[in-house]
Amino acid sequence: MTPTMQVGELKAVTAAEGDIIRLALEGTADAVVEADLGELIGQVHGEALRTGPREVVVDLRKLEFMNSSCFKAFITWIVAVRRLPEAQHYRIRFLSNAGLHWQKRSLHAISYFGGDLVAVESL
Repeated sequence: MTPTMQVGELKAVTAAEGDIIRLALEGTADAVVEADLGELIGQVHGEALRTGPREVVVDLRKLEFMNSSCFKAFITWIVAVRRLPEAQHYRIRFLSNAGLHWQKRSLHAISYFGGDLVAVESL
């Protein structure tokens, strides 16, 4: 898994801490980074399948903007986790910035796709 990625105006940092994988995004996720973000999410999912974490924490608190194509990558990921045998399920917890209203609206919608596998915390 690539620990750090910098593409366009997006910086992503991943880390494994015990039974948790962390993915922190900062900057802007737009069409320029769509393919790279999708690849990174795929790597995080692969690492989760390999190591069996309790949860993956996605920290969006420093993400200023994300377009719908990048959000689709997260929905695709959530659907992939839901399709796994239950023994392989892991939770995805999003940390959002309460001051960025687009995050509240978008993450509320994304939580519907994950059901009990997805949690959203506004900090």
